[in-house]
Amino acid sequence: MPDICFMDIFLDTFRTIFPSILILIVVYLMMSSFLENEDKRRKSERVRATQKQSLPIRMQAYERLALFLERISPNSLLLRVKAGNLTNQEYLLLIQQNIRSEFEHNLSQQIYVSDRMWEMVVASKSTMASIVNTVSADLGPEASGADLSKAILKACMQMENIPSKSALSYLRQEVIEEF
Repeated sequence: MPDICFMDIFLDTFRTIFPSILILIVVYLMMSSFLENEDKRRKSERVRATQKQSLPIRMQAYERLALFLERISPNSLLLRVKAGNLTNQEYLLLIQQNIRSEFEHNLSQQIYVSDRMWEMVVASKSTMASIVNTVSADLGPEASGADLSKAILKACMQMENIPSKSALSYLRQEVIEEF
C-alpha cells in the first residue's frame, strides 16, 4: 500500500476545488452586476413610460388650473356673472356660488401639480371670496348687484397684486421649470 500522506490528499483536493470556487465567485460578481444593471434599465424604462403617459395629463391639469384662475379673476368673474337686477346679497351669493363651483370642478387637479402650486390656487380662491365678502359688507344691504360689481372692480384695481394673477404667474413659471 502506498504511503499516502494526509497533507498530499488535502493539497490535491485544494488544487482541484480552489479554481472552481474562484470561478464561482467571479461568475457570481459578474451576474450580480449584470442583474443590477438590468434592474436599473427596467426601472428607467418604466419611469420614461410613466412620464410619457403622465405628461399630457399633467399639462391638462395646468391648463385647467390656468383657466380656473382666469375665471375667478375679477374682470372675468364679473363679466361672466351678470348683476342684472339683483340685490347686493343676491349677487354676492351668486358670485360666491360661482367661485365655489369653479373650484370644486377643479379639485382633482391637485394631484398633478406641486403642493406649492395648489396652495397658491386655494389662497387665490379664498382671497377672491374674501374680497367679494368684504366689499359687499362695506356697501350695505341696500346696494344693488351693479353697485357691488363696480365696488369689486374698484377694490381690485387698487390692489397691487391680484391673487389670481400671482398664482397664474407662478403656474407659468412651474410649467416652464417642469417641462
